[in-house]
Amino acid sequence: MTEPNQEYIVISAARENNLKNVSLRIPKRKITIFTGVSGSGKSSIVFDTIAAESTRLLNENFSMFVRSFLPTYPQPDADSIENLSMAVIVDQKRLGGGSHSTMGTITDISPILRLLFSRVGQPIVGHASMFSFNDPQGMCPECNGIGRKLGVDMSKALDMSKSLNEGAILLPDYKVDSWDWSLVVQSGSYDADKKLSEYADEELEELLYGKARKVKMDFAGKATNITVEGVIEKFSNKYIKQDVKAKSERTQKAVAPFITEGSCPTCHGARLSQAALNCRINGLNIAEMSSMEVGQLIRVIREIDDPVAAPVVKSLIERLQHLVEIGLDYLSLDRETDTLSGGESQRVKMVKHLSGSLVDVTYIFDEPSVGLHPRDVHRLNELLKKLRDKGNTVIVVEHDPDVIKVADHIVDVGPHAGSRGGTIVFEGSFENLLDSDTLTGNYMKRPLVLKQDCRKPSGQLPIKNATLHNLHNVSVDIPTGVLTVITGVAGSGKSTLINEVFLSQHPDAIVIDQSSVGVSTRSNPATYTGIMDDVRKAFASANKVNQGLFSFNSKGACENCQGLGVVYTDLAFLESVKLPCEVCGGKRFKEEVLAYKLNDKSIAEVLEMTVEQALEFFQLKEVVRKLQAMSDVGLDYITLGQPLSTLSGGECQRIKLASELHKKGSIYVMDEPTTGLHMSDIGHLLGIMNRLVDAGNTVIVIEHNLDVISQADWIIDMGPDGGSKGGQVVFEGQPSQMIHAEKSITGRYLM
Repeated sequence: MTEPNQEYIVISAARENNLKNVSLRIPKRKITIFTGVSGSGKSSIVFDTIAAESTRLLNENFSMFVRSFLPTYPQPDADSIENLSMAVIVDQKRLGGGSHSTMGTITDISPILRLLFSRVGQPIVGHASMFSFNDPQGMCPECNGIGRKLGVDMSKALDMSKSLNEGAILLPDYKVDSWDWSLVVQSGSYDADKKLSEYADEELEELLYGKARKVKMDFAGKATNITVEGVIEKFSNKYIKQDVKAKSERTQKAVAPFITEGSCPTCHGARLSQAALNCRINGLNIAEMSSMEVGQLIRVIREIDDPVAAPVVKSLIERLQHLVEIGLDYLSLDRETDTLSGGESQRVKMVKHLSGSLVDVTYIFDEPSVGLHPRDVHRLNELLKKLRDKGNTVIVVEHDPDVIKVADHIVDVGPHAGSRGGTIVFEGSFENLLDSDTLTGNYMKRPLVLKQDCRKPSGQLPIKNATLHNLHNVSVDIPTGVLTVITGVAGSGKSTLINEVFLSQHPDAIVIDQSSVGVSTRSNPATYTGIMDDVRKAFASANKVNQGLFSFNSKGACENCQGLGVVYTDLAFLESVKLPCEVCGGKRFKEEVLAYKLNDKSIAEVLEMTVEQALEFFQLKEVVRKLQAMSDVGLDYITLGQPLSTLSGGECQRIKLASELHKKGSIYVMDEPTTGLHMSDIGHLLGIMNRLVDAGNTVIVIEHNLDVISQADWIIDMGPDGGSKGGQVVFEGQPSQMIHAEKSITGRYLM
């Protein structure tokens, strides 16, 4: 007997992006994982079809007024999509929120902790809001709850080994014989020949921080009252307490080197009022608890035995336990959300949903394994199972073989990317996938081979006594002229060591990370890589016209849509409608421009080409070189005119890599470049890294992917664990030696 159809999400003839009339049945209350190469159409099915339609239908339940505040979703291009339930989308978009958004506020753990302090903290302060740095009653009045304040960098402002006459005050306005300098010296309060280092504490305090006072001075034979104040006091009043940006550019440049952001002098970075900070439970205040690692905080909370607090303690422990289970025990509640990586952001969002009590929801995850060490993948799998066992449908887009194994049902999309993808090549169980002879199935079976013939370094780039964040006085040499991979569990200190310490010493290194490359709908791969400049020149010289005509941001733009290709129609209280421009038909250019051809193609047709098609079309040396670089990094399938704002994190990283590939003798730093890459594409990426090294570059990669780790010339493994239990180098050497390193967690997974 066949199962009733409502046990499945049923899609008929989906055509979004590159999908070729895809029809699918996705089982409900199971884990379904979508696999396939980058650009094959996985996201088009999961996000642009299922998630978009589910959200659109949900939003239609709201009133017109509420809908005017919600993002609008067009109806996906498909014959029908049936049996959808509410979708919760857990993606990798970084959590923004600035300095007022922390891990505690985003997971709703901080409000419970505030409640705990308002109930049992001593001495009693009052309401829970008194413990919030976002509430005027609770925030530190000096820094408005930010915890940091601009101040003067004293090491640059003064030379303590000199006297006033020798120019001890280095701040602008205080050069010897200047007006401000004269006021200080003529006030008669200081010995202008005595070195500042010999001043008594009171003298120095007065010189630097003295409040404004009137002093009688002799000017041109007349006694005049002149206002004198401390040097730092005056500088702060003039340039820090007033907005320095309002000053001239020249002034800004002159004073900028002397201004630094430091901890707030009143709350010392705790952000709260003194009343809130004086309230304690078992000797700790709320700021001290919020700055503890979650793993340690759980132990502290468990020791609170006041019966009044029992329900609050229970709720806190439950939520903190979720963070531990997902491998975020090394983070603290006061960690600002915009400092979390994409993978960490996604796991924090998961925790939010785990404590919810909704069932029969469709949870949609976008590569949740990103940023996870192989050791922690099982934790992620347990979470996915937990969500399923509550009675939810779990849909995951994923490349990691260890996550794919946990699927109840697998949909493999392919066979290739872009126009050569968009079909379903396999549906079924994990065991059947291995026998399916698809690209994914074949790569899942490949054994891991450790590199034996490692390159010898040409030199060393030392890092000495690094103590930033959780680094424990780390000294390590990064070899030059080889491929070095930095490994270790999440939170072990990899990013701190490379992205902060190493890069601050080598600011000229080429950094290729996952931050977005442009959010404007007007920027695309052709403009970003500089291909567009050469294409415009080629069109202009072939047609003997001005090259500005071939830009939809300039003279060539369709006047009706200003080169956007779409027109927004405002329907008063209804949502505005985005329609293709009827004059240019979405091509963005004026009609006269489209009449000009290069080898029989118009500029609009060129922008519609994929990288692969453009490579066959162009003979221009410089254009071919840039296109080849994009092809090399696995971006064959994107079109030259695709808005950059539609690229994923992994695609952004690869397009940056493509535009930086031609540099020689440089240091390249890559942060998890395998994000969003299918197993079959990782070989291409390794080929690029090896070519860069062979051309005389130094390549440093932060990575969890075992295929990349196994092919390194040199590995630096951070650990042994995350947070305070990390921050040390536990292994340095070649992959074949790493499997014998006892302390290395990563080494165990290479065997």
